[in-house]
Amino acid sequence: QLKEKVVELNQQLDKRYGFESIIGRSARMEALFEQMRLVAPTKSTVLIIGESGTGKELVANALHLTSPRRNERFLAINCGAIPPDILESELFGHERGSFTGAIGRKIGKFELAHKGTLFLDEISELYPELQVKLLRVLQERRVMRVGGSDLIDVDFRLIAATNKDLEKEIAEGRFREDLYYRLKVVTLRIPPLRDRRDDIPRLAEHYLILMCREHGREAKRFSREALAALSAYAWPGNVRELRNAVESVVIFHRGEVVRVGDLPPEIQACAEESEQGEPAPEPETAEEGLPPADE
Repeated sequence: QLKEKVVELNQQLDKRYGFESIIGRSARMEALFEQMRLVAPTKSTVLIIGESGTGKELVANALHLTSPRRNERFLAINCGAIPPDILESELFGHERGSFTGAIGRKIGKFELAHKGTLFLDEISELYPELQVKLLRVLQERRVMRVGGSDLIDVDFRLIAATNKDLEKEIAEGRFREDLYYRLKVVTLRIPPLRDRRDDIPRLAEHYLILMCREHGREAKRFSREALAALSAYAWPGNVRELRNAVESVVIFHRGEVVRVGDLPPEIQACAEESEQGEPAPEPETAEEGLPPADE
């Protein structure tokens, strides 16, 4: 029974975080999916480049779940969300008494990800000294805890992500060139939502169904004009912004059909500008039966 439950849970993970969870049938997304299928089974380090909100962690999750390491841990850490003095301990771990407040041994993410996958988001935010230490770990596949003296062998797959131009960061002295080339064994670029507008109606209707379920609302649908307005908007926050906009509509809208006037003000303003200029292209209607997955 336990084995059957594990299989069932793995199948649910595949639907929620695997390839099926990434919605997109535009040419650029199909090209990305093909690259992911080729690189997922390998041990190669992967650098994911994409604007904020494009779903970099979702891509990293999908790579892990379709790799030979899928039954091991997937650990994610945002390098920009943790203070520098704490980040080193998070990654390398520390020994008891190594600094004030170190009341016990802590196992770092490098060790915890042994045999699995480590995802370092916003890799460009690593401070210089930690960039040097990360480079050494990638070269030697060994770590030493803060305050420790023993080298510990580690075997993990590294997936890094950034929303910045690392070559520009190198030119301006904020990122090490040797680390950059160690990271970019395989580079995957996630297109911004404005460059794959054909996917916007499908994404919008997927999130409309998902949010209605989550918030216990009656089923809704977008009017053709509303879908056209959504497709005309630039979405600077990408898929995350689209999801949030749809959630807002579900919370405040009453009725079955979501019209242009029910959309957030910035999208309505964009629709009005489109009407005054060239007409926006008519979007395709999203297909039914989309997988119940997050961004």
